[in-house]
Amino acid sequence: MSDIVATDAADRPLKPALFKGWRCRCPRCGEGRALHSYLKVNETCGNCGLDLSKARADDGPAYLTILIVGHLMAPIMHVVYFEWQPNPWVTFSVFSLGCIVSSLLLLPRMKGMVIAYQWARKMHGFDKDD
Repeated sequence: MSDIVATDAADRPLKPALFKGWRCRCPRCGEGRALHSYLKVNETCGNCGLDLSKARADDGPAYLTILIVGHLMAPIMHVVYFEWQPNPWVTFSVFSLGCIVSSLLLLPRMKGMVIAYQWARKMHGFDKDD
């Protein structure tokens, strides 16, 4: 049983797949784009032909984005407020813009990583040989 698990893990290594997903590329070849139109998943990889229509990211990328942005912005906001005590409107404006921009940058990357994770762990139809 442990030989099968070791073979499966070596067959589709997780870390390279996640790195490819971070770049919004195909988790198998790393060349073709996994996403188009910001968050829409391509049907297939344009380079290797991997069927990406099986991917089910759903709300996972949004939750991960909120988690990361919240954990980055909250301590920064705390330090800025108690160190410099800016005007509340300045604080609101700067941190709102920071949250929006960082969320928009992270969301497609998180979706690519969720798709890559599903592929590497053979979830949601990615379990069949490609």
